[in-house]
Amino acid sequence: MNRFDGFAATQLVVAHVRGLIERGQLRSGDRLPAERELALRLGVSRASLRAGLRSLAAMGVVQTRHGSGSFITSGRPVLATDALSFLAALHGFTPAQMFEARLVLEVSVAGLAAERANSDHLVVISDEATGMFASLDDPQAFLLHDALFHRAVALASGNPILSALVNMVSELFREQRRQTIGRASDLKESAEEHRAIYQAIRAHDPERARRMMNDHLQRAEHAQVIEETRSGEAAVEESPEVMPEAAVKS
Repeated sequence: MNRFDGFAATQLVVAHVRGLIERGQLRSGDRLPAERELALRLGVSRASLRAGLRSLAAMGVVQTRHGSGSFITSGRPVLATDALSFLAALHGFTPAQMFEARLVLEVSVAGLAAERANSDHLVVISDEATGMFASLDDPQAFLLHDALFHRAVALASGNPILSALVNMVSELFREQRRQTIGRASDLKESAEEHRAIYQAIRAHDPERARRMMNDHLQRAEHAQVIEETRSGEAAVEESPEVMPEAAVKS
């Protein structure tokens, strides 16, 4: 019989795997024991074990591969955006707050990237900037290249914590902007700003990289306000005109 209630059992699974990682008994890429064996070892049900593994997957710690089992995630750390998305929905994060967070994170990250980027980093950043110019007539593809550009800059910073935070925030920003992304002329200006950031990083000029990133994010915030205003005006124009109550009754 299961010795724990559902929540306690799930937390036990999480704590057990964390302990193994902290003691060095599990490392990136290692396979976890089979579900039956692990459930017996911990004294929890298979359902509780799977709930614990889902919690670990949401944290980016465990990956479950169909037919192969569960593995400790390998590669660079990634923070899931679900928690931030819930908080955004619950607390109503404003565009101004989003851009303020991005300024705090990404201006410093751009400076670090200019100091630390190697040739491989520069190739990825350049490819995403080029992809933006190639996608001026496809706003959704452009938006993806935009997000990947910022992630590549964050990766070039050499700080995995900052990189994971930028990835999480940029993905939330992309989800929110999908509905309001603007016209080709606006996108071309944005692409040119990203190219300027890349050139500063390639020149290993931290001060210029920070300035270019700051200017880009400031302009992007202004552009988003305009885009949202246009979208709101268009929605008003398309909605059916509501007649005054007195007119309806007459």
